[in-house]
Amino acid sequence: MDSGSEKMVKEVDIYRDTWVRFLGYANEVGEAFRALVPVGVVWASYAIATTYVSADAFDKGKKAAAEHGENPGKSTRVAVAVVDTFVWQALASVAIPGFTINRVCAASLYLLGRATRWPLPVRKWTTTAIGLSTVPFIITPIDRSVDFLLDSSLRKMYGGGSKHKP
Repeated sequence: MDSGSEKMVKEVDIYRDTWVRFLGYANEVGEAFRALVPVGVVWASYAIATTYVSADAFDKGKKAAAEHGENPGKSTRVAVAVVDTFVWQALASVAIPGFTINRVCAASLYLLGRATRWPLPVRKWTTTAIGLSTVPFIITPIDRSVDFLLDSSLRKMYGGGSKHKP
């Protein structure tokens, strides 16, 4: 490497660039298994996903605080970073996908009950497989929709643009 050139190193965001990101999908997995597990397991999956969302928001607030040092308006910028991250993650990682998988699984269990004579355990496992297989298809449309929603509303209030990179 040339001694005059500097190596550009992108900082790894543990909440977006590592396996930790998958903790945000815990509630989708919980919803997919709802027909097979006690409801407490589903609620625990929401607790995991919500903890992930909160940790990511806290991390973005910490980074905003470090970035703005003692500059005027620091507390506002930190608050914006925390709120923007928390709202985005709560909608895109927990609420909307959880609801979507819940409804996909409920509909598939109902339809399998009406359209087949499969035993209940087979219908429940099939419903779980359908729910799990739906997750990869809903992530990008939900992320983009939440970006659009926040860019059209909350982010207009503080002049922010889309912060998430799917």
